[in-house]
Amino acid sequence: MSKLEKSTIEKALKGLSGWTLADDGLSIKRVYKFGDFNAAFGFMTRVALKADKMDHHPEWFNVYNKVEMTLTTHDAGGVTQKDIDLATFCQTASGQ
Repeated sequence: MSKLEKSTIEKALKGLSGWTLADDGLSIKRVYKFGDFNAAFGFMTRVALKADKMDHHPEWFNVYNKVEMTLTTHDAGGVTQKDIDLATFCQTASGQ
């Protein structure tokens, strides 16, 4: 899978609330906040199951009700359609 052009990424992110392109242009990021730890962990579980099916795993960090996510495709050296697809799934899975 090939790396997407910056303009393509920016266009895709317009439809993904809260997602931003990292300053270096090599990843997309978002912070999710939930009502409590159980809701955050439930979200992470839903994403983990989908990511495993996609064979595309996020970089993430969780403290209590907050989940910080970074998506990039290491093999391509930047953002690919896989990252956009997983971010789109996260949007639905989060309910946000």
